Amino acid sequence: MDVLEFVFNHLLSFIFVAFRYLYIMSITIKGLTKVYGEQKAVNNISIHINKGEIVGFLGPNGAGKSTTMKIITGYLSPDEGTVEVAGIQVATNPIATKKKIGYLPEANPLYYDMYVREYLAFVAGVHGVADVKGAVEKVISLTGLTLESRKKTGQLSKGYKQRVGLAAALIHNPEVLILDEPTSGLDPNQIIEIRNVIKEQGKDKTVLFSSHILQEVEAICDRIIIINKGQIVADDKLNNLTGNKLTNNVVIELQEHVDETVFTGLPTPIKAASNKWIFTTDNPDLIRKKLMEIVMRQNLTIISLTNESNINLETVFRQVTQTK
Repeated sequence: MDVLEFVFNHLLSFIFVAFRYLYIMSITIKGLTKVYGEQKAVNNISIHINKGEIVGFLGPNGAGKSTTMKIITGYLSPDEGTVEVAGIQVATNPIATKKKIGYLPEANPLYYDMYVREYLAFVAGVHGVADVKGAVEKVISLTGLTLESRKKTGQLSKGYKQRVGLAAALIHNPEVLILDEPTSGLDPNQIIEIRNVIKEQGKDKTVLFSSHILQEVEAICDRIIIINKGQIVADDKLNNLTGNKLTNNVVIELQEHVDETVFTGLPTPIKAASNKWIFTTDNPDLIRKKLMEIVMRQNLTIISLTNESNINLETVFRQVTQTK
């Protein structure tokens, strides 16, 4: 074997190991479907999330977010499709995948008669953590539970109960974090603290993060997946969704309350308020002209008519999930 061949083979080995390292830290969903009666809660979705990504998973109530998360964690079985966590098939090896996952469900079930340290030690024992005491102290410090750690979980406020749930999800240092509404019930200061914890964990873990607080998602996540009626309707980097794709808006606010039919012949608008409408367009000047014609014809009163170029996540969310 000559020197070039030796170097080439070692380079291939390095690339393979690096790829495998990235892959085993990922979530891979292919053709996932879950049906309840006649309703498809999740309808043939496919997602891949890499190591080091903090992904915001958004959607209206009943869109399929929690169902998808429960299938990833092995709490529910899919009717069709496959899920892999850290390179392991969830359906064929659910115990092994649960060892790789830290899961904070939306309901956050706790044993209210157990003390915080006692509960976290119990969870650590379930996961087979070697240094239980050390792991407990680490997550208590990490999630800001020190002052409340000698209380029973049932004595805690909702915000601190949420912290205990997050600590339990982190106790075994999982490779993948599934967080369903992790900042629910927290005050603004607590939200910032937990946000920093999640961002720090996302440096070397795969994080799937669900929340109805879109400002929090914008602050934490680089990539956004939006699900609506069981189907993925958006999946891209946050900057792409709020910057490159939807950059031209015409916003009209009327004195009168009107419905969408008034704007027949124009692009379907987003109803931002009872009397404010947003039109996404490649030709804002034409939309403004047509809006003025409609206002004159319908004898309406304009409060404001403006162009907007900066679109936030809320605008994107409303556009891709609104009922046609």
